[in-house]
Amino acid sequence: MLPFTTYLVEDSMVSKLSNVSERSSQSTEKQPHRTEDDIVPPPELKASANPVRVLVIGAGSRGCAYAEAIRGFPNAHVVAVAEPDAFKREQFSERYCIERERSEGVLFADWKEFIDYEKQRRLRAQTGSPTVEPGVDAVFVCVLDEMHREVVVALSELGGLHIMCEKPLATNLDDCMEMYTALEKNQDKVFSIGHVLRYSPHNMALRKLLLEDRVIGDILSINHTEPVGWWHFTHSYVRGNWRREDTSAPSLLTKSCHDIDVLLWILCSPPSYTNSSTPPHVPSTVSSTGALQLFKKSRKPASAGNATNCLSCPIEPECKYSAKRIYVTDQLNGLGTGNTNWPVKIVVPDIETYDQGEERQSVLLTKLAENYTPSTPDSVISSRNWFGRCVWESDNDVCDEQVVTMTWDEDPVSGSLQNRGAKTATFHMVAHTKKICERYTHIYGVDGEIYADGQTITIEDFNTGNTRVVHPRQESFGHGGGDVGLARQFILAVDKVKNHGWQAQKAQREIVRCTLDEVIRSHAMVFCAEEARKGRKVLDWRNWWDAKVGAL
Repeated sequence: MLPFTTYLVEDSMVSKLSNVSERSSQSTEKQPHRTEDDIVPPPELKASANPVRVLVIGAGSRGCAYAEAIRGFPNAHVVAVAEPDAFKREQFSERYCIERERSEGVLFADWKEFIDYEKQRRLRAQTGSPTVEPGVDAVFVCVLDEMHREVVVALSELGGLHIMCEKPLATNLDDCMEMYTALEKNQDKVFSIGHVLRYSPHNMALRKLLLEDRVIGDILSINHTEPVGWWHFTHSYVRGNWRREDTSAPSLLTKSCHDIDVLLWILCSPPSYTNSSTPPHVPSTVSSTGALQLFKKSRKPASAGNATNCLSCPIEPECKYSAKRIYVTDQLNGLGTGNTNWPVKIVVPDIETYDQGEERQSVLLTKLAENYTPSTPDSVISSRNWFGRCVWESDNDVCDEQVVTMTWDEDPVSGSLQNRGAKTATFHMVAHTKKICERYTHIYGVDGEIYADGQTITIEDFNTGNTRVVHPRQESFGHGGGDVGLARQFILAVDKVKNHGWQAQKAQREIVRCTLDEVIRSHAMVFCAEEARKGRKVLDWRNWWDAKVGAL
């Protein structure tokens, strides 16, 4: 059985390391030069006499992922959790909350209860009460996507707290802008978004090679692919939380907004966040194509008949999308492999409380057998997940295939075209692949090209004919180290403000290295791409921005 942290988040299901140098060397006469340089070493975290105190709102897979990372930091502690599910709340507190024996200020039924408690705690402190328990410095917001706006706005209005919000920021542009306005008023505190791809050692090394070392000169085009995975997509986007736009958002936002963000981080943001006054090189046009191609009733095999649930389907034994195969058997990551974490835990959150063997399997099968009928109200159907539902009979409507194309016009600044020439980026989200979130990228430049696969970075130099293969350090499987990387940078920034006299804006710029403007820009790009896809048109980015963002 793989360690606990491997199953914390869906994107962490990454296959074993591959050796790109073998593939690359076959296409060149010279053996590639291999290097083990870190490229971007991790910052040193020093023990603190006054550690950052953290509240996690939402004890699901993402909340656990960040708490697991924080547990290894010497300058921060998780001290409280807000979670409506009593089992998740108690399990989280046992695993992560270092002050769980305290009588109050540790366990909250929801975020509103925390807000009420914190107001009363501060009032007691102001009136000089001698028994005021310590508060928290920072909050990780890991609730459902559609709840982000309400929670973040309320925390911003409360004030005094540094905030990290899981991606996406919100499920529509209006909510994003409302959050932007609230957070702007809270600029004496650090804000971070869960764009974990920015913080993986691999992507940090890739960006440095491209923008600082300029190993292939000016970038001309990027083709970036996110392979979601054939069964992973059915779990999350056909049967799971993110299957419907009206209860969640388009899959481009819920699954791929941080891929769009990484492309803009490379092609739009300034190379350096330290003392940089260079304006962003914004795109010129945006277009997109895509649809729900496979997981719909018209593609259902005739041999499946009228079955709407896997457990009553005549072709279940040979169907690759069988819920029994995915969650129960000894294939993939089912219960039969000994796995009780993701994805099994998503179906039955308290699976570990049942006796091993037959009892766990019985509980899981009972859950998978749950189904709905034509007479079931849509409000009931949409309110929960149906992990045993036939993938061709589900109520999903989000894209399982999408391509986004962004172009940039030449935009010289101070007489220099460096990194600001005309260029193109193409993003491809594909569900139907064996790879599970193992992203790969081709980058073409004036002086060479790069192939990056999350493990290695292969650089072909046109001037010398040499091939160089860089192996950035591997920190963890959670988004290639991005989970722990994002948590580390956020906590380090908060620590600098709390204990070392830094201004929040300085810590935001130099440690978090992601501004609030960048957060809005990358989310707006997703909404723009969706409008282009649905309207089957090419949109002028500046005009769209002025009309949709500037008007808000």
